[in-house]
Amino acid sequence: MLGTVLGVGVFVAVLALTTTVTHQIGKSFDVLRATTVTVVDGTPAAPKAAAPPGPDARTGFPADTDARLSALNGVVAGGLWWTVPLRNPAIATRPVAEATASGGRGGTVGLYAATPGTLAAMEPTLDSGVLFNSFHQERGEHVCVLGAAAARVLGITRLDNQPAVFVNNTPYTVVGIISDTRRLPESLLGVIIPARTALAAYGAPVDRPAQSVIHVRLGAAALIAQQAPLALRPDQPRLLSAEAPPDPRSLRDKVSTDLSGLFLLLAAICLGVGALGIANTTLVAVLERTGEIGLRRSLGARPRHIGVQFLAESTTLGVLGGLIGTSLGLVTVLVIAVAEHWTAVVEPATVLPAPLVGGLVGLVAGCYPALRAARIEPLEALRR
Repeated sequence: MLGTVLGVGVFVAVLALTTTVTHQIGKSFDVLRATTVTVVDGTPAAPKAAAPPGPDARTGFPADTDARLSALNGVVAGGLWWTVPLRNPAIATRPVAEATASGGRGGTVGLYAATPGTLAAMEPTLDSGVLFNSFHQERGEHVCVLGAAAARVLGITRLDNQPAVFVNNTPYTVVGIISDTRRLPESLLGVIIPARTALAAYGAPVDRPAQSVIHVRLGAAALIAQQAPLALRPDQPRLLSAEAPPDPRSLRDKVSTDLSGLFLLLAAICLGVGALGIANTTLVAVLERTGEIGLRRSLGARPRHIGVQFLAESTTLGVLGGLIGTSLGLVTVLVIAVAEHWTAVVEPATVLPAPLVGGLVGLVAGCYPALRAARIEPLEALRR
């Protein structure tokens, strides 16, 4: 019965926890995905005659991208960003010659260009300092914002002494350090400089196209994905490709289905282990009670009576194990949900049939021992 208790308990707990966890995953996943829209420049290389560039001829996006996106109803913030087109840039806290001599170069640090609207759309958490703003953007100031990982690599932990980061010997004053961000997580291992400064110093993006990331309100993603290219490029909206988030319901259902299938397989394995335990116990009982079986057969019991007796015993063990296992499984789910501050979600279709599942497991597990007991001959049994 202990095998069935464990099997059914794990079965109920796993299925209920799967429902609970997928509910939490789906809720968090939907909110982030459903509030992000990305617009990609369709002409990242040199503009073609059939595909005229935008007002800012170097990116294909207008120079006032932030303002145009903010004017759309449903947009919280949005802006333009790209990876600065430098091959292996020398990023350090000192000029290149000094940094090379002391090993102080940030070889793993990336370099990104962004507008103030992009920084707002990222929803960053500032560790210290401030974000650069439209003043720095319009004047092309040599300032930068560091991601937390980049700051650690470069050894910058404080801003009161106005540290600078050198990019190919060009100094950029660090005005802020970002400890976390909801969007564009790659920026945490990078140096972010104003977009206009990047265009003037390093030119337009080459290998990777410029992109616009937009933070939208819940429910507005599909509409903004349709309106953003037209608002940014009314002359050639097809040159910009808007990527709306996929349907959150289908994503949540897919996550739930995948997790449910995986954990259902694990629960089935646990039930199989419980079935083997019952079969082993019942078979040992048959071997130990051979004399009792022989005596019953000599008093007139037929093979079917012996078989039914052992099937009834194994089924009873299964039902009792199912009841106890169901109770323990529910208690486990409630304890975990309370500890994690979740809402416990338990399907009645999972809990109610569980004792019957335990009985079925016991019935199946007892078939072979019962068949073996029914085939014992009375004379041979009494001789033992």
